[in-house]
Amino acid sequence: MSVELSHLRDQIDEVDKSLLDLLAKRLQLVAEVGEVKSQHGLPIYVPERESSMLAARRQEAERMGIPADLIEDILRRIMRESYARENDKGFKTLKPDAGPIVIVGGDGKMGRLFNRLLTLSGYQVKTLGEQDWPQATSIVSGASVVIVSVPIHTTVEIIHKLPKLDKETILIDIASVKRQPLEAMLAVHEGPVLGLHPMFGPDVGSVAKQVFAFCDGRDSGAYQWFLEQLQVWGARLKKITANDHDRNMSFIQALRHFTTFTYGQNLAEEHVDLQQLLDLSSPIYRLELAMVGRLFAQDPQLYADIIMSSDENIELIRRYYQLFGESIEMLERKDKAEFIQQFNKVSEWFGEDAHHFMKESQSLLQRANDNRK
Repeated sequence: MSVELSHLRDQIDEVDKSLLDLLAKRLQLVAEVGEVKSQHGLPIYVPERESSMLAARRQEAERMGIPADLIEDILRRIMRESYARENDKGFKTLKPDAGPIVIVGGDGKMGRLFNRLLTLSGYQVKTLGEQDWPQATSIVSGASVVIVSVPIHTTVEIIHKLPKLDKETILIDIASVKRQPLEAMLAVHEGPVLGLHPMFGPDVGSVAKQVFAFCDGRDSGAYQWFLEQLQVWGARLKKITANDHDRNMSFIQALRHFTTFTYGQNLAEEHVDLQQLLDLSSPIYRLELAMVGRLFAQDPQLYADIIMSSDENIELIRRYYQLFGESIEMLERKDKAEFIQQFNKVSEWFGEDAHHFMKESQSLLQRANDNRK
């Protein structure tokens, strides 16, 4: 038996080597595709191309007796690597006559990400850091774009601190709140104004598929080229008003981060054995625990700024606290009928999306289980 098993394993090793050769060949082709896209200003991510390719490969896999989900999982992982590698080839400069682009707070993580992408796109990038304010006027002089990339709690203050910009200069902020920074930019600058929010962290390998929310400020035609440059990077753009943006961020960021914070706080206060939790966890709990741990591996000032950025956030969290208390009273009454009624009410609110999320989460749970040691 051991001889037969060894022989089969040797064959598997040979197949694995063939797969590596094919993967290397595919990545080389991806590199060539990246060069063509760079030359012609084509976006890294084209949803229609990706969807049609995956659909075709799924059909081919099924005809060969291979699970369609398996080949899709493999291809999506390969494509993620491919998008990151295409960054190395640079991007087409959509506005070759643009003057320097100044990043205020360019030494921060998000500022460095923008610096890298803009440099790869052929633009001259300058930074305006804390120590550079005595030379701020000369640094921003002649700038085509000034991007404010500073902590949330200092964004409005820094916007008001900016020297007078050229009227043609595009003024952009990238804070995760939009109403107050947008109002401040419109007040201090006569030229084009754009509110931008990268809906991702600075540690992404590629901007492909990532969402930028943007709010029109003034003279949208002047900064259209900049939005198109984001699309060349593979980004997806979502236009929204500043008020709607901030209301949605109250749920997407403030409330979610607060509940994650308090759950982590509770684990620490209860002196839970983290390793035992991991050893006994289901894939979904392990994934949830990973998201909690991820929060506490980052900058606490950032999350304090996000959660406490507005009175509306605090009021939303207060309403959540009230609802939490009402739910505890329901548990104390052991009112299962009420629990089921509330459960069904929320299920009805989610509608078909609940089943979609159920299916979407399966692949995440499988990967979480695969990563177990």
